Amino acid sequence: MGIPPKIPPNLPPLTPQGMEKGGATPPDPPKSPCPPRSCSWAPLIQLSMDCPWRWLDGIRVALDPRVWALCLGDVRWLRNQVVAPLTEELVFRACMLPMLVPCTGPGPAVLACPLFFGVAHFHHVIEQLRFRHGSVGSIFMAAAFQFSYTAVFGAYTAFLFLRTGHLAGPVLCHSFCNSMGFPALGAALGHPRRRALLPAYLLGVLGFLLLLHPLTEPAFFGARPPCRDPPACS
Repeated sequence: MGIPPKIPPNLPPLTPQGMEKGGATPPDPPKSPCPPRSCSWAPLIQLSMDCPWRWLDGIRVALDPRVWALCLGDVRWLRNQVVAPLTEELVFRACMLPMLVPCTGPGPAVLACPLFFGVAHFHHVIEQLRFRHGSVGSIFMAAAFQFSYTAVFGAYTAFLFLRTGHLAGPVLCHSFCNSMGFPALGAALGHPRRRALLPAYLLGVLGFLLLLHPLTEPAFFGARPPCRDPPACS
């Protein structure tokens, strides 16, 4: 058995407080699933620019079993990265889509299913109103914005589920987006290295649009996609 890697000394932790100590701007905490981002390499590039750690140090910490033990012992981490992605994708994709597709067809089902998914996140409004996190108007504006990008994300994962016939892709995308949060576009526009960062965003969006169908080709995934030949809805 090898010696487990040690967290590099004299490095601030990967927390908002630690990043501020290292002179970096911490990203906004994730709130809910973000829009589709196979083009997520641009936010990752932005995060690497702002993080005071070196690539090798980050990899060593990511492979440290003690770090994963801390994550697995954190109820909030388990909720955001494991429980919520698994249960929500199971309900809104694996259970709901097979019922909608026979009645509406794949296209309308992909667009309708995310509406239920978005409405399910309105419970945050109750929490924010109860604890007075801002004015009523600002809370409802934030809820409307959250509903919009949550619905877009839901349409993307519904598309993945119907194309691949597997739940693993939507669950992994959901967990990743919960971890990353919504892209910090405002920070990217004002970033000191925006001339390199903004083209990365544009290339990411272009790559997403060009590779969306080729990389989700049902033949790649072996299994017959769900609801491929659905019976007529009674």
